[in-house]
Amino acid sequence: MSEYIVSARKYRPVSFETLIGQDNIAQTLKNSITRGKLAHAYLFCGPRGVGKTSTARIFAKTINCSNPSAEMEPCGECESCKSFAEGRSYCIHELDAASNNGVDDIKALMDQVQIPPQVGKYSVFIIDEVHMLSQSAFNAFLKTLEEPPAHAIFILATTEKHKILPTILSRCQTYDFNRISIPDIVENLRGIADKEGITVDEESLHIIARKADGAMRDALTIFDQTVAFCGTEIHYEDVIRNLNVLDYEYNFNLVESFLTGDYGKAFLTFDEILNKGFNALHFISSLSSHFRDLIVSKTAGLEALLDLPESLKLRYKEQAGKCSIRYLYDALNICTQCESGYKASSNQRLHIEFALMKLSLLNSVPSAEEKPSIRRPEPTVAPEPAQKPVPVPVPIEKKISESPETKTPDNPQTRKVVKGAASLSLSSIIESGSNSSKATENQISEINSPLPQDDDIKAKWTDLAALYSAQPRLSNAIASAQLSFAEDNGVKVVCFSVVNEAQQKWIRDKMLREIEGKLQNLTGSSRIRLDVSVIPDTETKEVAYLPQEKAKVLMEENPQVKDFIIDLGLDIK
Repeated sequence: MSEYIVSARKYRPVSFETLIGQDNIAQTLKNSITRGKLAHAYLFCGPRGVGKTSTARIFAKTINCSNPSAEMEPCGECESCKSFAEGRSYCIHELDAASNNGVDDIKALMDQVQIPPQVGKYSVFIIDEVHMLSQSAFNAFLKTLEEPPAHAIFILATTEKHKILPTILSRCQTYDFNRISIPDIVENLRGIADKEGITVDEESLHIIARKADGAMRDALTIFDQTVAFCGTEIHYEDVIRNLNVLDYEYNFNLVESFLTGDYGKAFLTFDEILNKGFNALHFISSLSSHFRDLIVSKTAGLEALLDLPESLKLRYKEQAGKCSIRYLYDALNICTQCESGYKASSNQRLHIEFALMKLSLLNSVPSAEEKPSIRRPEPTVAPEPAQKPVPVPVPIEKKISESPETKTPDNPQTRKVVKGAASLSLSSIIESGSNSSKATENQISEINSPLPQDDDIKAKWTDLAALYSAQPRLSNAIASAQLSFAEDNGVKVVCFSVVNEAQQKWIRDKMLREIEGKLQNLTGSSRIRLDVSVIPDTETKEVAYLPQEKAKVLMEENPQVKDFIIDLGLDIK
């Protein structure tokens, strides 16, 4: 059996050209080499698997290469490049700070720094996982890092930049590595699959890239695992079964169930997902991501935010066309609320099933912009007195022809019809009559509505005050108002009194019609008119605040209470 090398090691970048997803950092380092402006300390930080250590090795090889190319790539043929490739280089040193994190290890490194390189110009020290150094080791390393020998260059690599001491950070040029994008991972995996003679579809490559979460090393490890399971023919169904990834098809089917209101089908689909061993929280998270992708697909200009193969983009666009943006927003809101409350729920399955039912019934509930608004009937304006028609003058030059004399049953006298006066034509009279009938429809509906009783209005007055609970002063004024009733031409006139003229003016100018409309809605009758007045000074009563004052008022209004106090010999002070 030949020695097998995993893809993460076999296809590790060996030049700046093969470095994936870090073009800006590669260009900066090459420019510094070209101009001969090399710093004595570099800090490479970023998530795992994005090429920090590989970039450090490429940089170390390039600055010691005897014949670099015009693009500042290592030649791979000189003694320095060959010795590094064979693992016997004496000018490039690697230290694992996770296992060598003590003061003694740093002292040994400081002694090694004093030795000049045997081959090449620089002694490069690559310290991986530098955040694992102890506090004492960091302090021992400070002086050497600040003023190393001219031939020494330090490259520190870490995944947790926040754990590095500020004094270390200030002595280094810091390079932040980005997560590798899904298209870059897919393209690299496709090239490796072609080199290895493996057939793989586009959906499978995207699943592997999404599972890797921006780490190229993780993507290559998952790729090797998939090849071990599927062989040289990799299909989407085998990949999701091997990686235990939820199929896109479940989310598409669930949304179709939600749109038709079939919550029973949604429950069965959720049960099938649980029986296959998927985590319920991952399921609801996947559903949230699905609604997010539908929103992106529905919004023009956001296609670049979808990291999906073209076949799936078409399916998302097709399903997004069936949903309104308001529905997608409400559905995403339900999913995020379910996801945030999942861990706090005592019955987690029921918690998710309740969210599925809300999603199924969401399409049948009218949205806020579709809900019918309750229209307050407009106050009836008394009709103006009919004016006598003004005779239309007829031009003298216009010929007037008289019709034959006719008689009508209600008017035995003769009547002459003048031709040429358009405003008095029969069609115009009929048209004006139809318009006036439409204008009086509201008045007819008011006449047909029942006239409310005084007791009904008093019963609804407390509810009217409650409607203005957000405005305490207005609510208190309505609740404590004195009501008086009157009838005028079949309309109930309700007059409520306030304590001063300022209140009266403010309510009459700004709130009276609104309060009147709300009272009409509460009583179910539009035959109510509202007015506001001020309590006369003679009617104002002194309000009792102290217990003694309340007791005196109670005795004045109830003689039995006064007799009861005298019988018991109580003293009211």
